[in-house]
Amino acid sequence: MDNRDLAQGESQQTIGILGAGRVGTAIARLAVAAGYQVKVATSKAAAENELIIEIVTPGAIAVEALEAATADLVVVAIPLHKYKSLSAEALSGRTVIDAMNYWAATDGDIADFENTELSSSEVVAAYLSGSHVVKSFNHIGYHEMEPDAAVSGSPGRRALGVAGDDVGTKERVARFLDAVGFDSIDTGDLASGKFFEPGTQIFNGSFTSAEFSRVLKTGLVAV
Repeated sequence: MDNRDLAQGESQQTIGILGAGRVGTAIARLAVAAGYQVKVATSKAAAENELIIEIVTPGAIAVEALEAATADLVVVAIPLHKYKSLSAEALSGRTVIDAMNYWAATDGDIADFENTELSSSEVVAAYLSGSHVVKSFNHIGYHEMEPDAAVSGSPGRRALGVAGDDVGTKERVARFLDAVGFDSIDTGDLASGKFFEPGTQIFNGSFTSAEFSRVLKTGLVAV
């Protein structure tokens, strides 16, 4: 079975990508290659994105943000300081992958993320209170995604963390990760996403499943 077969097993799910930057388009290309129907949206009208999406993510289609939000699985890959531009209403009931990061060094201090002990994804989830938020894809560089993607079962396959409060939702995201080329490690609840935020050992490295688990365990013990 190749990655495309895995996607076929997901009953031709649609993948919505909110954000057409380097991260969003890299994920979109992986999803297209795996056989998913991929819809990409930005804050601009779909017509303004059509040409660039056709060039950068061939096979994906440019849509309005509200249409991307209705996909079976939605990846949010916008600058984190814009997270309140998302439509919480449109994303209610949806599985949402938070691929964003808080970069105070580049974006400046953002009170929502500074004045709290919550992980960045917990802050996002509080805003998207009706959504099933899972943190993943944030700790792999956009330039590493396609080179590191590998068929399921490949030796040394890279693993990505999956943090979320609902087991079924995390399993769904794990199947998507498998289809686009990565093993996954269930790190626990959404709060556990802090173990692969910027500045952590996991964020700064590349790990197989076994390596990821060992590093995660060390981090948990250290806390």
